[in-house]
Amino acid sequence: MYPTGPAAYDRAITVFSPDGRLFQVEYAREAVKRGTTACGVTYNEGVLLAVDKSISSKLIVPRSIEKIFQIDEHIGIATSGLVADARRLIEDARIKAQRNKVAYGEPISIQALTREICDIKQAYTQYGGARPFGTALLIAGVNEQPCLFETDPSGAFTEYTATAIGTGKTDVEKIFEKDYKTNMTKKEAVELVLRGLARVAEKKLKEEYLEIITIDSKRKYQEMKKEEIAKYLKDIGDKPGKEEKSPEE
Repeated sequence: MYPTGPAAYDRAITVFSPDGRLFQVEYAREAVKRGTTACGVTYNEGVLLAVDKSISSKLIVPRSIEKIFQIDEHIGIATSGLVADARRLIEDARIKAQRNKVAYGEPISIQALTREICDIKQAYTQYGGARPFGTALLIAGVNEQPCLFETDPSGAFTEYTATAIGTGKTDVEKIFEKDYKTNMTKKEAVELVLRGLARVAEKKLKEEYLEIITIDSKRKYQEMKKEEIAKYLKDIGDKPGKEEKSPEE
C-alpha cells in the first residue's frame, strides 16, 4: 500500500504528492502569510515600498526591526515571512548587484536581479537536506521605467503595478484594485498604501512604526522621514480603509 495524506509526503522537499504538490513549499507560503504586511506601488515618477512593523512591545527599539533593505542606489526590497531567511537573500542580491556593476559598468536591471534571486529560491525546492526559504520579497526599482516584482517561496515571480505580501495581502489588494490608477503622483501613491496598511492594522498607524522608501530616476533610493509620514497620516485622517469593508466581510 502507498502512504496517504499530507504527512506521508511532507517529510522531504524532493517528494511530490500524487496530485503534484510540494507540501514544504506550501508550508513556506504559510510562513509568509503570517508575516508583516508589506506593500509596493508604482507611480508616475517611480516606485515605493511601505511596511507597518506592527511592533508588539514598547520595549523594542523600532529601528532595530528591518523590513525594507537597500540593494543598490536604484533597488529596494521589502520582505515578509522569516526575516532571517530574507537577510540571506538580501546579501545575495547585494553581491549580485555589485558584481554586475563591476563586470558591465552599469546598474543591474530589476528583472535580471529578480530572476537571479528566484533561481536561488527555486534551487532550495529541489535538493534534499535543505528547505525552501520561508519568505516572499517585493523587489522594486527603476531602470528606464519603475518596476515592481513579487517573488514566491517556490521561486516564481510576477510583475505588478501595485501589490502586497504578508498577513494582510488580500485586504490590501482589494483597496489597490479599487483605487489604483496609472500615472498616480507620489502623494497619491503614499496615501494609497497608508489606507491599505490601515485597513489591516490591529491598532492605529503610527509614523514611528512605519517604514516607507521611494525610488525614482532623480533621487534614487530615499527613505521617507518620520515627519513626512506623519503629515501623510494626518492628510488621510480617519478614512484609512477600515470602513471600506463590505458588510459580509
